[in-house]
Amino acid sequence: MPANPKYLTLAFWPRFAKITAAILGGYFVSVTFHLALASWFNRADVLMTMAFSGFILWVVLMVLAFLAKSGWKIWGIYILLSLVFSLLIYLGQTYNPVA
Repeated sequence: MPANPKYLTLAFWPRFAKITAAILGGYFVSVTFHLALASWFNRADVLMTMAFSGFILWVVLMVLAFLAKSGWKIWGIYILLSLVFSLLIYLGQTYNPVA
């Protein structure tokens, strides 16, 4: 049974924004989140857990990107989250240096 055409996006750029936000943006948020955790907690444990929880988080972020109304808005949210997690990575490496 084909999809109802009124729910499909025919323009290229909004569809491209959602697809790239789902794949790349979700990946960036997932990786920076786990690296931020690794900079504050035991690195070996967090990075081993990342092999499983990182993939699950990435899939959840992909689904959220396709549920969003605007691909550009979800890109903005994912970039903002990645920058926040990058700041936490920087602060974690500053205050918890590896011996």
